[in-house]
Amino acid sequence: MSNARTDDAARAASADDPRTDLARTGDVAGLVAQLDAGMPVDLADSCGNTLLMLAAYHGHAGAVTALLERGADVNRLNHRGQSPLAGAVFKAADTVVWLLLDAGADVQAGSPSAAATAELFGRGDLLR
Repeated sequence: MSNARTDDAARAASADDPRTDLARTGDVAGLVAQLDAGMPVDLADSCGNTLLMLAAYHGHAGAVTALLERGADVNRLNHRGQSPLAGAVFKAADTVVWLLLDAGADVQAGSPSAAATAELFGRGDLLR
């Protein structure tokens, strides 16, 4: 017997644009090629995770840089109210955190915010 919620999640995941994997895996060359060919810089998966969120969460500084250089929305939240900065703080991706902060990421955006996440994990130093 299948679980309706699991089936819905599987259908949503299979409907995601496969180009989001470029950010998730940190494929900078592939990502840049697709962006330069017209892929929206704020393309998001079915959970609202933008390319920037995916690259930031997985600690891919090169992909984050490429997205920021092309105007990615540094404060866009996913459907759970999470920001790319909070994701990077959660994963302790220091370089990505600094890139996002330099690009104007709001430490108070989202829930939990990056500030709250840093405090929870004793990493307030990341946001100073």
